[in-house]
Amino acid sequence: MYPTISVAPTRPVAAYLGGKRNLAKRLCAIIDGHEHRNYVEPFVGMGGIFLRRSRRPTAEVINDLSGDVANLFRVVRRHYQPFIDEMDGLHACRAEFDRQMQLDPAALTDIERAVRFLYLQRLAFGGKVHGRTFGVSRGVGSRFNVARLRADLRALSQRLESVIIEQLDYAAILRRYDARETLFYLDPPYEGTEGYGIEFGPDEYRRLAEMLAGIAGDFIMSINDTPLVREAFARFAIEEVSTTWTVAQTAGKKVTELIIRNRRR
Repeated sequence: MYPTISVAPTRPVAAYLGGKRNLAKRLCAIIDGHEHRNYVEPFVGMGGIFLRRSRRPTAEVINDLSGDVANLFRVVRRHYQPFIDEMDGLHACRAEFDRQMQLDPAALTDIERAVRFLYLQRLAFGGKVHGRTFGVSRGVGSRFNVARLRADLRALSQRLESVIIEQLDYAAILRRYDARETLFYLDPPYEGTEGYGIEFGPDEYRRLAEMLAGIAGDFIMSINDTPLVREAFARFAIEEVSTTWTVAQTAGKKVTELIIRNRRR
């Protein structure tokens, strides 16, 4: 039995396309109940599952190919106060949103880039990372409020203290951290959706399935229910779950998603 430590679940500091808010409770219960010493997320996004878990094993690794995501986590962990100071004075308005959209992230400092990314993700419609538009909802207050964000960012900074943060292709993460005692949780781009900013076509799902078939550790994956996904991952255990997809404050759409596993222990 591998030792784990109880941790307080925290909220993601911004929305992200494909976030798992409505499935989080179920997925976290599965993950927390699965024996493992190393926990690895190759597609962490804004941490919709990672941050909501209640148990921490010996080692944790989060990864995202997005430089904005990896940079945000590194900056919040190491430079919390300068990050907060840089955010002071920003307000939710369309003109500022458009100005931030025009900035070149490569020309900014790491802290400025992290602030820009968080600002845009808090205000973008639907949590999209590409093709962002300014999102507003009637009767709902601003989603960018520094006073309210401080507590969530402080909790995130503390939660990340012992976490390894990577920015690699998922295949490199699987190869680098695979071991019998490792549990991978995977939340890849959903088949047939757009807005992730990376290409993930049919061949990529089949490539991922082949790699997962050869790992020594265990994996849990959540993904949308499509014929391609069922075909690519047919060799594994597939469970159907009902959930609701919501965008901003619009009414939810009932859908079926899949939880796919290779649990051997």
